[in-house]
Amino acid sequence: MKSFSSIKKDLEFNKELSSLLNTMKDIAVSQFRALEQKLKSYDELFSTVDSFFELIDIEKVEHPFLKPGKNPQAVIAVTSDSGLLGGLNMQIINTAIANLERIPGKLIVIGERGRIYAQEANIPHVAFGGIQDAERYSQAMQLRDYAVGEVLNGSFSHVRVVYARPISFTVQRVEALNFVPFPAPELKKENIKKEHIADTIMESRAEDIVEYLVSAWMGRKLYDIFGLSRLSEFAARFTHLEDSSQRLKELDNKMQLEYFRARHELIDRNMRDLFAARLLYGKS
Repeated sequence: MKSFSSIKKDLEFNKELSSLLNTMKDIAVSQFRALEQKLKSYDELFSTVDSFFELIDIEKVEHPFLKPGKNPQAVIAVTSDSGLLGGLNMQIINTAIANLERIPGKLIVIGERGRIYAQEANIPHVAFGGIQDAERYSQAMQLRDYAVGEVLNGSFSHVRVVYARPISFTVQRVEALNFVPFPAPELKKENIKKEHIADTIMESRAEDIVEYLVSAWMGRKLYDIFGLSRLSEFAARFTHLEDSSQRLKELDNKMQLEYFRARHELIDRNMRDLFAARLLYGKS
């Protein structure tokens, strides 16, 4: 059993650590709320892009964005460089690896932590820097340009993005979204309106229109995903800190019992020594 003074020091340390964890939780909540208010939805843009495909006869368009070949796939894993997120990053990497097992290809990692995981697993990969709030748009466009270029030159025929999505403040879910082939529901035959296609006059080739629209969609979608990934970081950090706080409370309760036990034993021992001393000196 630890000494009384040692247990007392541990309790004081736990108290300071608990205060620090509470402060870090408050910061995580503040960061989550601030970013949540800044994020904008581009649902109107996405639905507008989809609506253009009602005017195009998809079956006659030969483009790798719509009709992928048999080339390898690219799986983009969006990880975080922030601390206390090892579990979430590992889920993202594992999901990306599972996708590569179904269709072989190359792993593209966003974030230094993800790059380290991929390197330790000896997985061939291409690495991009972690998401920075001030550079989020330019980072999304850079990744979009890379992915589009690789698809157009035939390096990849499928592109999928794996990322963490905040379902709520306390729940994050790792999701995988297809980028190539383009996942618009209007590409289904039953949704194509033949009369609209017949009346449409296009000044540009259908392939060029598809390439422009899908590229625009991919850029904005990546920008959205980067924002959602950052929200997941803050939420996951809060959850991790909250779990740590609960474990610290449980440990502190056990140490409190040890403290009182050690204190009572110290008092009992001092009292026994005192009575023994009185008896000894009383006889003399």
